[in-house]
Amino acid sequence: MIDHQVRVHPSADRLPREEQLAWKLAAVATGTQDAGDLDPEAREMAVNRVIDNASVAVASLTRRPVAVARAQALSHPAGPGASVFGAPAATRTSPEWAAWANGTAVRELDFHDTYLAADYSHPGDNIPPLLAVAQHTGRSGADLLRGVIAAYEIHVALVKGICLHQHRIDHVAHLSAATACGLGALLRLPTETVYQAVQQAVHTTTATRQSRKGEISSWKAYAPAFAGKAAIEAVDRALRGETSPSPIYEGEDGFLAWMLDGPDAAYTVPLPEPGEARRAILDTYTKEHSAEYQAQAIIDLARRLREKTGPLDRVRSVVLHTSHHTHHVIGSGANDPQKYDPSASRETLDHSVPYIFAVALEDGTWHHEHSYAPDRARRPATVDLWRKITTVEDAEWTRRYHDPDPLRRAFGGRAVITLDDGSVIEDELAVADAHPAGARPFDRAGYTAKFRTLAEGIVTPGEQDRFLTAAAGLDTLDTAGLAALFPAVDTDAVAAYDATLPKGLF
Repeated sequence: MIDHQVRVHPSADRLPREEQLAWKLAAVATGTQDAGDLDPEAREMAVNRVIDNASVAVASLTRRPVAVARAQALSHPAGPGASVFGAPAATRTSPEWAAWANGTAVRELDFHDTYLAADYSHPGDNIPPLLAVAQHTGRSGADLLRGVIAAYEIHVALVKGICLHQHRIDHVAHLSAATACGLGALLRLPTETVYQAVQQAVHTTTATRQSRKGEISSWKAYAPAFAGKAAIEAVDRALRGETSPSPIYEGEDGFLAWMLDGPDAAYTVPLPEPGEARRAILDTYTKEHSAEYQAQAIIDLARRLREKTGPLDRVRSVVLHTSHHTHHVIGSGANDPQKYDPSASRETLDHSVPYIFAVALEDGTWHHEHSYAPDRARRPATVDLWRKITTVEDAEWTRRYHDPDPLRRAFGGRAVITLDDGSVIEDELAVADAHPAGARPFDRAGYTAKFRTLAEGIVTPGEQDRFLTAAAGLDTLDTAGLAALFPAVDTDAVAAYDATLPKGLF
């Protein structure tokens, strides 16, 4: 790997484009090898993530934000076009709108992959726009695979090197750059074209983190889809020969200087050398539970502690000792009263570790729908336990969160439960059971089981088999074969739900 130093430059420096971060990102993308030459483990993991995305997409088809995005997309038919989850197999929409609908479906349940380092990310959000463009432009599964690997490489590098959340900038600014790079690799574009697309994408998708603060709305699901749609539009514009704000990262009025650390900003972004294997996707991990990733280990810890606590009405208090990120983003350190509100939105509850720990401790399980049901959140005993749970930042857990060794990084915490007689029960868990360093790391069998569980009652067993076979052979699919990556569902039932929603402009 090469550590690239990135800092702010005054316009008078006339920083050569080859020295700009956007160019270096683009060069890595356009230098990505053909699918057959990619790292075998990385290729295998890319297939796993295609399966994972489809799992959560089909499970969210009749959730309102997904239905709204789908309705908007279906109002923009196009040819050749791209497929939309939940729509009839022959239906095709403009690729940027397909990316919008499918990206929302993938993100809605907060249930697909994650990478945490200096910043946060869900790299699987790159796949919907890449798949849409692959279909529309007549590319193959091998082309798609190359694009996915490149997008993950760029996304992970940016998340390692540049912290956005410290300045309350939403993490999709890194996503849009990664998607633009993935599209460049997919389409074999010149580095110059990708460089311009990256700059436009970053410029137009920089937004605040208010979408994940306070009363969290459905925009949390839409934000990554918006970034993917913007990246497609940026590539289209760059292909037509148009340029973008430059240098977007290093400019004196640019991203680093005014959105992040200011004129003295300096960052280190690690990128692979030319010819080096693209393996960043292997640093990422998926979710076994439908909740913010930093709650994954907490759910597993609660399930384990359930056997030790006895009747929960004896609990006087619960303190979760955890990292800075967990305490301030999904814990009581966020200072969001909504995280303790029984009438809060699902999006808010899946960012409330006190709520999540309470329900997991009571139920000993976690379900992507039942655990968030309004009557479940308002259960008096749950509310009573929930409000006894707080988080505190522990310096050691923060250090472990940032450990340079991915397999030693810790995203969990230590629970201290005090009972009414003063006795104390303690236990800790560093990573979720499904994490690569966890008790039951997800492998292909794990991804397959997750898909079958979420697809049950939505996708027939035969269609499940057909989809899994197609996904496993991703690098052999032709353009027509990419449609098999959209499991067939009862589209009449989906359309009936869509018909109940109010109309918009389109």
